[in-house]
Amino acid sequence: MKILLVHQNFPGQFLHLAPALVRRGHEVMALTDERNNRPAPVQVVRYKTPDANPVRGLARSYAEHAERGWLAARGCRALRDRHGYTPDLILGHSGWGETLFLREIWPEVRLLVYAELLYRTRGQDVGFDPEISPDSDEGRITALARSAHLIQGLVQADAGLTPTQYQAASFPPELRQKLTVIHDGIDTDIVCPNPEASLTLPNGQLLRAGDEVLSYVSRSLEPYRGFHRFMRALPAVMRARPQAQVVLIGGDGVSYGGKPPHAETWTAAMLAELDGQLDLSRIHFLGRVPYAQYLSLLQVARVHCYLTYPFVLSWSLTEALAAGCHVVASDTDPVRELVRDGQNGRLVPFFDAPALEKALIQGLAGDPEAPRLRAAARQTILDGYDLKRQSLPRLVEWVESFGPR
Repeated sequence: MKILLVHQNFPGQFLHLAPALVRRGHEVMALTDERNNRPAPVQVVRYKTPDANPVRGLARSYAEHAERGWLAARGCRALRDRHGYTPDLILGHSGWGETLFLREIWPEVRLLVYAELLYRTRGQDVGFDPEISPDSDEGRITALARSAHLIQGLVQADAGLTPTQYQAASFPPELRQKLTVIHDGIDTDIVCPNPEASLTLPNGQLLRAGDEVLSYVSRSLEPYRGFHRFMRALPAVMRARPQAQVVLIGGDGVSYGGKPPHAETWTAAMLAELDGQLDLSRIHFLGRVPYAQYLSLLQVARVHCYLTYPFVLSWSLTEALAAGCHVVASDTDPVRELVRDGQNGRLVPFFDAPALEKALIQGLAGDPEAPRLRAAARQTILDGYDLKRQSLPRLVEWVESFGPR
């Protein structure tokens, strides 16, 4: 088949799928934003980056995504009219609106979407953390407005793909029936325990597997991933474990939610709040780092902490489990799909500060159950989320099931 992959940040979730489809003999091309310069495993064509969005208020989100959808459609029209290109199948991420109008360019072509999550007004992130974002009519209505392009994207599609049952359940039943749940997959040959692992910190200190290291990873250090809850646990944890080193990976921007009201970044806000309570010589903010360095941290850590609102599940949790980490995580819906308390990790209520402190201290002190939990954590990924042996074959089979009519 001729397969067109559409993703503004390609390869994104299609990193492994694109070359796998090529190996199967398909002709694969990707359409992406003109400013995306990430290395790509297949031929790439680009559409014009949208201009700044002048629309304000509730319509802003739809206007922004519809504009991107129009520019993506215009790029596809050029492929059709100038180059005679017509795919047999389109698979695109629906999160940024790129797939919204592709049916009008190629009405007969099968259209599949990667449907990552539908914003909901209740039971997910909206109003979950009253300290940061109190439940309100305005918050719920804003979430509903932000869902318009996601609903339209899945309505337009023949079928959708989503990585977890929790994320599939965010869609209403009439749309959920279009979805197939297949996780993107973890390469367990690369992401694995390594007793020889080491990590050199910016100050020159060398950490080795087995050292008393507490790790925390998030694309951005922000409340959606429980950064504020983690930081507030550190004074008690560091007093109880005076040799522990705390290593955080993540940027100072905002991926979800908003900026703090009285500081430039959430890191600055939390350090100001906890001024005088932390031994900063033992807390290491690495920012965003190369993948190999991130993986070394997972392999070195004695305890890995993962906290999240009810929201999209982070790849870092699945990779931490695959690396055989002793995981202490928030007892929230997306996490419970992978982590079972006392079986392959430790779960604590998101807002229970003493429970989080106790679990982290116990893990750093040498939880006698840790070896069993670590082995079970890795087995969880081997059994259901392994890239080469499970996820990728299933993804390829799913795509190929939508061959030409």
